[in-house]
Amino acid sequence: MTNPDAPRHIEIRDGDQTVAAAEVAASKEAGGTARVSLHPASGHVAPGCRANLVDAVIDLPEVQASARLEATIPLGDGELLERLRERTDGTVVRPAGSTALVDADVPSGSQPGAGQEPGGKTSGS
Repeated sequence: MTNPDAPRHIEIRDGDQTVAAAEVAASKEAGGTARVSLHPASGHVAPGCRANLVDAVIDLPEVQASARLEATIPLGDGELLERLRERTDGTVVRPAGSTALVDADVPSGSQPGAGQEPGGKTSGS
C-alpha cells in the first residue's frame, strides 16, 4: 500500500513523451478528500490520453479510499471534465481564472467508463 501522506505524481506517456500528468494528495483518513491537479501537455495530445489520466488517478488506492475529490483542470478541457463526470458522482464545476475547480463524490469501487481508450501507459512515483 502507498503512503497516503506523500503526494503522488502520475504521468501518461506516449513513447518517451509525457502527454498528461497529475499531482495527487489524499487525506490520510479513509473517507477524506483527495486533491488532484490535472495537467495535459500543451499542443496536440492524442484523443483518450486525458481520459486515461483521469482513470489512473481515480483508480489509485488512496483516491478510492476517499469520499470526496477536489480537482483542478484547465478551463475548457472537455475530455478531462467528461471523464471526471463519468467516474464520479455529484460533480460540480466552477470556473476560476484559467482553470476549472471540480468537486465530486468518489463512488466506492469506481470502474473505468465503457468508452475508455486502451493503451495509455501510466507511471507513478
